Amino acid sequence: MRKSVLILVAMIASIACETSTKKELISVNYPTTAQVDTVDIYFDTSIKDPYRWLEDDRSPETEAWVSEQNKVTFGYLEKIPFRNDLRNRLEKLWNYEKLGSPFKEGDHVYFYKNDGLQNQYVVYRQKGDGEAEVFLDPNTFSEDGTTSLSSLSFTEDGSLAAYLISEGGSDWRKGIVLNTKTMEIVEDTLMDIKFSGISWRGNDGFYYSSYDKPKGSELSAKTDQHKVYYHKLGTPQDSDELVYGGKAAEKHRYIGASVTKDQQYLVLSASNSTSGNKLFLKDLTRPESPLVTLLDHERSDSYIIENVGSKLYIVTNMAAPNQKIVTVDASDPRPENWVDFIPETEHVLSPNKGGGYFFAEYMVDAISKVLQYDYEGKLVREVALPGVGSASGFGGKKEDKEFYFSFTNYIIPGSSYKYNVDTGEYQPYWKPEIDFDPDDYESNQIFYTSKDGTKVPMIITHKKGLERNGKNPTILYGYGGFNISLTPSFSIVNAVWMEQGGIYAVPNLRGGGEYGKKWHDSGTKMQKQNVFDDFISAAEYLIGENYTSSDYLAIRGGSNGGLLVGATMTQRPDLMKVALPAVGVMDMLRYHTFTAGAGWAYDYGTSEESKEMFEYLKGYSPVHNIKEGVAYPATLVTTGDHDDRVVPAHSFKFAAELQGKQSGSNPTLIRIETNAGHGAGTPVGKIIEQYADIFGFTFYNMGLEELPNKAVLKNFKD
Repeated sequence: MRKSVLILVAMIASIACETSTKKELISVNYPTTAQVDTVDIYFDTSIKDPYRWLEDDRSPETEAWVSEQNKVTFGYLEKIPFRNDLRNRLEKLWNYEKLGSPFKEGDHVYFYKNDGLQNQYVVYRQKGDGEAEVFLDPNTFSEDGTTSLSSLSFTEDGSLAAYLISEGGSDWRKGIVLNTKTMEIVEDTLMDIKFSGISWRGNDGFYYSSYDKPKGSELSAKTDQHKVYYHKLGTPQDSDELVYGGKAAEKHRYIGASVTKDQQYLVLSASNSTSGNKLFLKDLTRPESPLVTLLDHERSDSYIIENVGSKLYIVTNMAAPNQKIVTVDASDPRPENWVDFIPETEHVLSPNKGGGYFFAEYMVDAISKVLQYDYEGKLVREVALPGVGSASGFGGKKEDKEFYFSFTNYIIPGSSYKYNVDTGEYQPYWKPEIDFDPDDYESNQIFYTSKDGTKVPMIITHKKGLERNGKNPTILYGYGGFNISLTPSFSIVNAVWMEQGGIYAVPNLRGGGEYGKKWHDSGTKMQKQNVFDDFISAAEYLIGENYTSSDYLAIRGGSNGGLLVGATMTQRPDLMKVALPAVGVMDMLRYHTFTAGAGWAYDYGTSEESKEMFEYLKGYSPVHNIKEGVAYPATLVTTGDHDDRVVPAHSFKFAAELQGKQSGSNPTLIRIETNAGHGAGTPVGKIIEQYADIFGFTFYNMGLEELPNKAVLKNFKD
């Protein structure tokens, strides 16, 4: 239980302070942040929340605070001598053509393409051997490039397309329907779609999901009432049919709807957290048929990947932590009738289908392995991939005999290949031309031991010939949550970091999905500390093996990874020189009261469910574990002022606490991107500016007065 006590008199506490005036450091005068006497009672414990007012991110007071913080932050960053050099190099390296893997819809092949520095990828299409033409250009959606294309869905015959757009990085979407032959807008515009795709039912209409839009502050949103609607073309949105989610028994935080490719079934997935779901099925060939329950609990993750008539193919981790595919007849789809089709193995399965085959991608220590099966479950072949790294794609329509897949790792930019489903042969389709030579770098996987003896893999990437002298600038990046796997992929920003002699290290922490449900669960709720211990042990390995030292180590992560950084730096402030938490979940006692936060309880638990859980969360919550008189690492917090997923109040309160309690000379800054959300759809120009600031801040606070590899900078200047 919890009650709030709000004393109306605000206590103003000046937390203005100045960093040391050492010759190599830039002085900082922090803005004054008001404190209020807000107290929450959790069971028998009082918790002060002096910066509660910053939770109202639309108030004039908070907007003024954001403005003052940005003045200080950008005033500091502008004084870093090599900030512009980094920005120019990022822009130069970024400026190459990028092409997504093509996909076929109707009589056209579509693909996403960016000429180099375009803020958003452009959707092109090509018919036969004809010239490619622009289909959708999101760069024209808004003047400042902050409106992005979030999803695109075609009817089975490809004649209609519905696309969703996001404005300013928001999770709320608007929907528009096009006639793909005439390019005329059929319907403009459906509003307030959230956490949803578009699934067409023939050419007449489609299913989508949303919540009731809050009035005023986003904090008032009721995220436990997701609803599925059917929109019939040519009718107003307010007459859309409510399919599921309107009754008390149907109340869930996330409900997704999809129609099978043969248009026979509507499949509904309903859940209250980011793990586990119920599953329902409706026969669309019989309009009056009831919604049939396949799974009536949320103890597993299951979805239908394919059907052949009434034979359903279901991907599930029920009684199979690493996932498997089972089959069952729709006439009696209860779990006791499920039959293994592709059984569980020791590696995590992520399947796809196309060309009349199933493609089982497995993660073997976070590295891709792909097996091809026919519809009888017979192994056809193992696909010989281009190298060691991450493969994706291997999907298409059932009648396709060729489709495309992509391959990448930490030093090889993503390339596309055309795959023949019958022969298993493939040929290069597109390879980027980029001013970066993978042959100059190496990427090696090691295994280190965490605090409790668990073996954890980590991939360490850097220039060949690197000397292990303990002085190499190193970024340790992690996530460790929500069953998300970190697999090798190329990044332009990381390439610039490594060009300057930097090391980029990524451990596969517990809480992720690299080793299935057991690995995920071992980093959740009362076992969340395992994630932080894994990250700390990774840092200790890098230091112990002389890759780097505490004076040259930076830790970075975003969202749940921002929590990881916040918890690690408050538990072990001595371990790193720089901390870079991005859009982090920092207030673990109140996270579930904001926007979609309640849906994260599977991973975190909540402060209200039990005293034991409250005490555990309080024990690592970053906002609540900043102590007076501790020298914390140089910290650059980053967030967006319109983030409606992990609300910016998390970062605001964390920065205010740090600025008020930091001891020593390390700066504590917060960089707040305006008119920006959680990260998706961020314009390229803003990304480049952000990473120039992040890397500039990091190198500078590691004591560098100039960049190590000035030759790269000189070459592009000349």
